[in-house]
Amino acid sequence: MASDPVASCLSPAVHYRICKLGFEKKDTYDINNVLSEKGEVCWQAVTEHVYYLESDQSVDYIRSIRSLGPVCESVDLHFKSLTKEQFAAQYALWFHWTNCTKLFLEIFDILQYTQATEVALGLMKLTSCVERALGDVYLLIGTDCPFLLRDLLASEQLAVVFGKAVMDVLRVFIGSPYGLNLRNVLWHGFAAPQEIPAKYCAMLLFLTAGLGQLLQMYLLQTKHTLIHRPYVIFLSLDELDVFPDLNHETLSLAEELVKLSSFVLKAMLPFWMAALTAFRQNRYADCVILLLPQLEVGLRLLFTTTNKCPNRLLTAEPSTLYTTFDEMLAKHLHNGEVNQLPAVLEEPAMEFLWDFLNHQEGPRIRDRLSHGEMNLETFPREVANQIVAFAITLLCRFSDGDIVAFKEHMVIKPLLKCASCYHSQFHPIPRLKKQVLECMKSICLWPKLPTVPEEHVQMFKRFQGNDEASTLMLSEIVSELQQYVPQDCRSSDDPVNSILTERILIELGTRHIRTLYSPRAVLEILLILRKISTQCHRVSEQVIASTEARYKQWVNKALRSRQRQNYLRMLNSMKFLSPVLRLILVLITLELANIHLVCKKNPFDYQQYLKFLKSILQHTENLVTYTSPEKNKWDETMELTNKALMKIRKISGRKLMLMQLVT
Repeated sequence: MASDPVASCLSPAVHYRICKLGFEKKDTYDINNVLSEKGEVCWQAVTEHVYYLESDQSVDYIRSIRSLGPVCESVDLHFKSLTKEQFAAQYALWFHWTNCTKLFLEIFDILQYTQATEVALGLMKLTSCVERALGDVYLLIGTDCPFLLRDLLASEQLAVVFGKAVMDVLRVFIGSPYGLNLRNVLWHGFAAPQEIPAKYCAMLLFLTAGLGQLLQMYLLQTKHTLIHRPYVIFLSLDELDVFPDLNHETLSLAEELVKLSSFVLKAMLPFWMAALTAFRQNRYADCVILLLPQLEVGLRLLFTTTNKCPNRLLTAEPSTLYTTFDEMLAKHLHNGEVNQLPAVLEEPAMEFLWDFLNHQEGPRIRDRLSHGEMNLETFPREVANQIVAFAITLLCRFSDGDIVAFKEHMVIKPLLKCASCYHSQFHPIPRLKKQVLECMKSICLWPKLPTVPEEHVQMFKRFQGNDEASTLMLSEIVSELQQYVPQDCRSSDDPVNSILTERILIELGTRHIRTLYSPRAVLEILLILRKISTQCHRVSEQVIASTEARYKQWVNKALRSRQRQNYLRMLNSMKFLSPVLRLILVLITLELANIHLVCKKNPFDYQQYLKFLKSILQHTENLVTYTSPEKNKWDETMELTNKALMKIRKISGRKLMLMQLVT
């Protein structure tokens, strides 16, 4: 990339709205006009500063921002005149509705010193928290809370609680691309620290308290109780463990890299330094909130350079989309041309970004934080460590200067190696691999379950002939599969038990399968395969639970005669059900290894293949029903297992499955 020529990422019109428009009126505004003697926000006086266009009665944002400027200045000066104790005594109660009272008291502290980076950070946290709380209020009346803040503020539900005029005030500051749009310009990394006036942060703090006052009146009138949705919690932090733990030396080198790397715009340098400082101070949510927009800025700089569209670096006007992560990580540009950024970043970096930002089953860190879905006080170090480490690798990779010494440094080199080897963890392909392996592990527990002596089971073999025919059919299918599995996993003496094992799934699962930009047909097949795997796992868990419960009853002689017979039928069924379920899992894994070849099928073959997979899914769903404690139908389970096996045998004979794909 070229050297940094960018003074601001705000377009001239947006820069004017944020940095100048609210300062044009030089009047001194009396705080007592908007603040009552009891310390309550006088909303009528505030809303008088919102103007509307004569043409369609929509908000006139330019006049409104200009008129509200002196009000914001007055509020900012008022807060600066208060001590922390005075502010808490007067306002803390009105922040309870946000479920983040402590955060708003901290923002008051920030405003006393007006450190630009901290003001911007405070605004980002404030807007995400308010958005989450407004969503909770919305759910008092409506369902399916809107995902976007602008839709939330335009909703009839919030207008019922707070009044439309109040919502219009908020939209001037955070809810519309025609207004100040402070939330978006900060969270998407367009605004530098010095470009955000502190008085707007003070005003939003003031308005948040005012919303609390209005909400309290509404709740008293309606007898409603505000219920806060639970925060999102990362349950599997081990899956996010990509990079080694960052130490003091690594962070010190990162601070030097930030100053040298062309990935960083000079105007944004304070954000990078503040993020690294926050990590050192164990403020992990602050670190990631500061860093994510800067990753977006750096990638936007790469995106606009590689795609030769330098004008897209700046904030767009309301009629044009911003250049955000969504577009930068997409395969094609809005005009249909191929996006060149993925080729520059290369597949491992793209997979990391998709994993941590986009995939539905991934952490979706930016969405979670920017929409207030996470508890900032308990944000995990593990997640912050990954984001900072990945950012360091980008600083190293994209630099005009000679930073060979950095790349070869003993603490940086491992980071670059980890980044270059990264494979997706949260795309449906790796998720299916994990599902199948977990299911196989569950089935492999069956032989270890407590059970009655074998002679009791032998007495109730009711379909001996069918058992033998089915076992033979199973062996034939497995023998055919041998050519598609690693040679060291084959055995001519015992093909069933040598192939239908956890080991084969691990061996096949290590093969890398492309995940970026999976075609619709691939995603459709993956969805069905995952459903099949899920149903198989449910069957296994039900069998384990039933076996353990029935054995205890058997030992305690608590089973009636009919129940004893059914228990023995279950034990007999398990001998055949286990290898068939394992066969399905191996087939899923083999299908997965060749998943992209499904795109080469003609429409007729594809529909036949889809039909077959759906029939297997139906069989596994029925197995879940029959093996449930409520049904407990083991003869029917045997019959259904046989049908599934015959379906597999029939289709494999026609070579509509993987046999056709891999030959």
